Amino acid sequence: MRQNHGMCRWIMDYSKGLSKEDVRLKFENGENNYKVQSSTQTVGEIIKSNVFTYFNLVFLVLAILLAIASAWRDMLFLPIIIANTLIGIVQEVHSKKVLDNLSILNSPKTKTLRDGQIVELSSEELVLDDIVIFEAGCQIPADAVVVEGEISVNESLITGEADEIVKNPGKELLSGSFVISGQAKARLCRVGRDSYVSKLTIAATQTNKEEQSEMIRSLDNLIKIVGIIIIPIGIALFVQAFFFNGGTFRESITSMVAAVIGMIPEGLYLLASVAMAVSTVRLSKNKVLVHDMKCIETLARVNVLCVDKTGTITEPGMCVYKFEPVDESKKTEVFGLISDMAAASSKDNATMEALQEYFNAGSGHIADKVYPFSSQTKYSGVTFENETYVIGAPEFVLRDRYGEYKDRIEKYSEKGYRVLVFAKYMGIPDQKPLTEDVEVLGFTALSNPIRKGAVDTFRYFDECGVEIKVISGDNPVTVSAIAKEAGIANPDKYIDASDLKEEQDYYNAVENYTVFGRVTPPQKRFLIKAIKEHGKTVAMTGDGVNDVLALKDADCSVAMASGSDAASNASQLVLLDSDFSRMPNVVMEGRRVVNNIQRTASLFLVKNIFSMLLAVFSVILMLDYPLEPSQVSLISMFTIGIPSFVLALEPNKSLISGHFLINVIVKAFPAGLTDFLAVSGLVIFCREFGVDSDCLSTSCTILVAIVGFMILYRIARPLKRAYIFMMIALVCGWLYCMLFISHLFAITSISRQCAMLMVVFAIATEPVLRYLSIIVEWIYKKMKKNVHAS
Repeated sequence: MRQNHGMCRWIMDYSKGLSKEDVRLKFENGENNYKVQSSTQTVGEIIKSNVFTYFNLVFLVLAILLAIASAWRDMLFLPIIIANTLIGIVQEVHSKKVLDNLSILNSPKTKTLRDGQIVELSSEELVLDDIVIFEAGCQIPADAVVVEGEISVNESLITGEADEIVKNPGKELLSGSFVISGQAKARLCRVGRDSYVSKLTIAATQTNKEEQSEMIRSLDNLIKIVGIIIIPIGIALFVQAFFFNGGTFRESITSMVAAVIGMIPEGLYLLASVAMAVSTVRLSKNKVLVHDMKCIETLARVNVLCVDKTGTITEPGMCVYKFEPVDESKKTEVFGLISDMAAASSKDNATMEALQEYFNAGSGHIADKVYPFSSQTKYSGVTFENETYVIGAPEFVLRDRYGEYKDRIEKYSEKGYRVLVFAKYMGIPDQKPLTEDVEVLGFTALSNPIRKGAVDTFRYFDECGVEIKVISGDNPVTVSAIAKEAGIANPDKYIDASDLKEEQDYYNAVENYTVFGRVTPPQKRFLIKAIKEHGKTVAMTGDGVNDVLALKDADCSVAMASGSDAASNASQLVLLDSDFSRMPNVVMEGRRVVNNIQRTASLFLVKNIFSMLLAVFSVILMLDYPLEPSQVSLISMFTIGIPSFVLALEPNKSLISGHFLINVIVKAFPAGLTDFLAVSGLVIFCREFGVDSDCLSTSCTILVAIVGFMILYRIARPLKRAYIFMMIALVCGWLYCMLFISHLFAITSISRQCAMLMVVFAIATEPVLRYLSIIVEWIYKKMKKNVHAS
């Protein structure tokens, strides 16, 4: 090969291939078939993004200030912060490893022409314009164009259609497809980053940081709001305590830190992470692999589930349901012809396997030429002694004569069977659409058995209010019948996806139809996008490389382990035994996580609301913040931390309703306000009676703990025996810390006067909490009613 500088193009000698000099220049220009790196973050970037966060910076500053003030006992919040950071890093590194292992191309050495010699090279040693030799069994390592010879390839890994397609000179070969038969020379036209497989790999491994579950998104929003508020409040508290109230530097720092850490729900992220990690372990025991823990919540909130027909609703294999000849007297003869045709064809797809298994009584005809099945022409053919026969989809074989046999065909299609027409062809099928007349000899009806448990699974989703969309490459009438048999709602609302042309067509179709037939791989992405534009939360099941990008676009992706490794690695959930009936277990696990975390999150928010109100109160009245950081940690440990982890792991199958943050605030606000009213009242009365600050601080700690146990009692209802034991153990643990290691938490003895005031306010908190809860719930219901009415 030489370069013509005048024409600026390569002139190829297909019998010699590239020279050593040509190859050297290609490598220098970066035109080699290098393996692209996944587009995930590096481990260093993951660690950096989790360590260098706004709140880690806040806690670091607080820790430094406490260290300067020598307030070492007030740093009890640090272990939780470190645990949060480590869990975030571990989760993201795990997800990175899963995506980095995404393998679409697994090509052994490829025969290549270099300087007129055939050499075997690995995929990464190939360069642009290399002449490669493909034969049966090869996987195509880079996009190429056939220049000599003819091969049949299977592009199922890429397109999802397990059909044998003939490729002759001028035809393009997609990287990742397999050669079934024949031999050909091809020129590599796109290598490295430009090849189809590489582009798919890059797109499939991109991490969308905006894809968060509602719960995590709500926590993030809460943190952002708190992050803005704590800075001015913290500064105001320190300035007031140090400059106006004449406190020491140590006292001013500790009171400010106590208020700030009280306003941050630092343990809530840890709780959510641990609860979802436990769910991951539970699901693994049920043969469900979780790649991304956040998807457990997302699936529990899904309101549209997109499923394929084959592999999800039906078993992956096919079988012949019935053979019906046009002329009953010629049944044996036609049966023999189909048997001879099936025997001469390669077993390269499920349809041919079913035909070979059923039609096994040949009449001895030897094939002169076999025409493999093509996804474009939808038929396969064979020639016996100058007579040609074809079998394929009725619309493509019968064409204008489809109407003559419409009733006969659709009686099977309406029952969910796939119909093939067997006919004698009056021309030569040269892998192009049929043009000549045909003599119809018989019809074959094939079926995919409905998966065991599919009916119960779809009934469950219907009861949960989840809408099912069936997306398939088969005839929409056939898919509709199978959807009906599987118990899917509205199966009669079907459409042929080939009729969808414009973006608006997809948007309207997903609103009006349940079943989508004749769907191509690119159309799957359009359908997912259109459903999401309707404000729906979408889950999708898939098993092929052709599903990868659509799976990535869905809010929650589920792969069957029996499918391709690429689909499994790109999905958030993998059903290890490819059993779709596992899905209800995943949904129920998600409900348990969301409902329990929603319930226990209110415990954390009570502390945040109380601390924020008390901090503002202290600033306005120019009072020192009455609690110390170690005391806040003591209260949090026994009234929030430990019980929240116990409650978060309890069974809970209730439907998820409403928005996470609103539900939490409605439960937390009355309790937080009660805490504030009780403590602020105690502070004012103690100040009037001249109670010293240490005594006040201890009495506030006891009062907040008492109110905390009351709130915990309300949230844990109905009380089971295990909850009663938990409450007793928590109170005993709290009393032990108060009495025997009091110095660690700045607990001192209190005066009789202070104790009496504390008892009065503790008694008053119960009716205050009860009536505030009633008022807030009444307001919330009223607002919801007005929203629905509008």
